[in-house]
Amino acid sequence: MLSAMAVQIDLRALPRCKDMTLRADYIFSGTDKTAEISLSQLYVSDGWYGRAHNPDTLILKGNGQISMRDEKDGQVLYKMSFSTLFQEWQATEEAVSVRRSFENVFLLPMPQERAVVRVELYGFKGDTTTVFEHLVDPSDILIRHGAISDAPVRMLLESGSPKECIDIAIVAEGYTAEELDIFWEDARTAMDEILSYEPFASKKDRFNFIAVAPVSKESGVSIPNEGLWIETALGAHFSTFYSDRYLTTLNLRKLHDTLSGLPYEHIIILANTSHYGGGGIYNSYTLTTTHNEYFKPVVVHEFGHSFAGLGDEYYYDDQYVELYYSGTEPWEQNITTLADFPSKWESMLPERTAKVADDADLWKKIAEGADPASFIGVYEGGGYQSKGVYRPYPDCRMKTNVAPVFCPVCQDAIRRLIDFY
Repeated sequence: MLSAMAVQIDLRALPRCKDMTLRADYIFSGTDKTAEISLSQLYVSDGWYGRAHNPDTLILKGNGQISMRDEKDGQVLYKMSFSTLFQEWQATEEAVSVRRSFENVFLLPMPQERAVVRVELYGFKGDTTTVFEHLVDPSDILIRHGAISDAPVRMLLESGSPKECIDIAIVAEGYTAEELDIFWEDARTAMDEILSYEPFASKKDRFNFIAVAPVSKESGVSIPNEGLWIETALGAHFSTFYSDRYLTTLNLRKLHDTLSGLPYEHIIILANTSHYGGGGIYNSYTLTTTHNEYFKPVVVHEFGHSFAGLGDEYYYDDQYVELYYSGTEPWEQNITTLADFPSKWESMLPERTAKVADDADLWKKIAEGADPASFIGVYEGGGYQSKGVYRPYPDCRMKTNVAPVFCPVCQDAIRRLIDFY
């Protein structure tokens, strides 16, 4: 449990906000070249369980940001960065000829006085593509009070009060009423696996985990390329953007309805299927399958995306457009285009990087006592591109399913983020 002093700092951190959560639902829509943001609905619920330390600053830029400032004097009350499926979709071939919309939900502390909320989206070169602002008046009678979720809940790990710890909700998808006992076991497996990796293992006392079990009418999840569509609690499906292993849900409002009234900041969704796949979206959610042989490494990998904002370190060069450009430094801390390498892991480079023949040779040398830091380098290939994007390590949990750990650079990035929270 965190110290009493940490609690006192938390209580002072948001002096102009109530101990309540403002849930803001938006619609993001557009094409490959256009983007619009619309406000859908505002909800309020008791208790603020999000970040209280550093509420007005950011450690990562993200692909977008939401901020709230006092209307009278402009003081920033809260900031959060994020990524979205909508922005990923803008890089697909479909976006050239089709206009689509996506749900997005963000949690903010409820202001005591009128405040202005600003939502910004960024393009692949870091430029601002869209800005949307709206007023939040705490006395607005049309701000709805969120209904308390009736889904079964179990506490998996309680390290302290929700105001002291980082709160993770693990949510069931595709589990029928008869399969909930399986879900409780799967949820604990996911938590235990994440907490077995550094730096989560050594900072376990910074986290609370709860398992939330909305009941699905049918077992499993939809697999469109097999013609399988079934009715589940969150409507998750494979073949997102026609990529067969990309598993997501577009129903973010339903997801947050399921968690309404519960203490949560980050979300892991477990899909009851043996089909391989998953997805992780920074400050949105992780979604992965539980009965596949790669369940454990994949849930950790995807949590690296959704919690820590880490980029993929693998590459295959068959995406429709490049996501990373030579003149733009990625905001993800574990990949670089060398446009601003000093802001990444340059300071962690050893005087001479140790050489390895392949990934198996790397892990063998480390098992025999070699210093893991000696292998930090600048290896070309990452961010789905074999050229022009570089990763810090030969192999890592963010690269392959066989890597047993996060590399030292990813560990450092996660550790800094936990300390920031």
